[in-house]
Amino acid sequence: MSALTTDAPRRPAGGRKKSKLGWNLVGLLVFIVVGFPLYWMVDTAFKPAKDAIDPDPSLLPTGITLDNFRRALDIADFWGPVGRSLIVSLSVVVIGIVVGLLAALAISRFAFRGRKIVIVGILAVQMVPLVSMIIPVFLLLNDLDQYDKLSGLIITYLTFILPFTVWTLRGFIVNIPKELEEAAMVDGCSRTGAFIRVVFPLLAPGMVATSVYGFIQAWNEYLYALMLLSQEHQTATVWLGNFTTKHGTEYAPMMAGATMMAVPIVVLFLLVQRKMAAGLTAGAVKG
Repeated sequence: MSALTTDAPRRPAGGRKKSKLGWNLVGLLVFIVVGFPLYWMVDTAFKPAKDAIDPDPSLLPTGITLDNFRRALDIADFWGPVGRSLIVSLSVVVIGIVVGLLAALAISRFAFRGRKIVIVGILAVQMVPLVSMIIPVFLLLNDLDQYDKLSGLIITYLTFILPFTVWTLRGFIVNIPKELEEAAMVDGCSRTGAFIRVVFPLLAPGMVATSVYGFIQAWNEYLYALMLLSQEHQTATVWLGNFTTKHGTEYAPMMAGATMMAVPIVVLFLLVQRKMAAGLTAGAVKG
């Protein structure tokens, strides 16, 4: 008996090319929309100050100067705020990853009373607007003698970065089969040894992606840094406010300062981009 075969409808090659071209155009449009503010920031940082306030600006560079960077470094202490921002951001990342990893491991691997309530609570905390917590946080830090201290700002940042860290790492851990740990324990590893030798290496991309997110959030945060720290202890984002005076805003030096602030983020991303991409992909499906 001869088998009946039916030809599946095939999409014309011309249609596939048009579809691919359409998606490429959409991707190019998204890239232009997203990348234009960054381009304008760098372009303004290098152009003469008078061109930065030109009512009829040019999209292409008309001249290159480093005076804006010198002005940005002279207007106020630059390295002090940058150093404080690095201390705060790195502290938030390290503490957040350690505490968040332990919490995510407990939630994903152990059954305990109130587990669902904890998960719902983590989600609920992320829905609270940060602006609504300014006054309670200020009063609490003042009572704890943590106002105008970097340690107080670190604690504050952890309150809204930790929930995301826990939830994200939980998704990565859930995607790692328990059988891998059980097999390692059968071979003689303790539970801790199985986690360190089996689970931890598989979690590395996810931890990198989560760490980068936490670092960017802490590095770019402005409102709490402005409210909880004096000018003597200001961070890099608040430092940018020095370019706005009663005489107006010095846009070119401000863009130069913003460009210098963006350098640590760009360098960090370039160093970990492969692991970050792998981590985002691995955590795409959460259990």
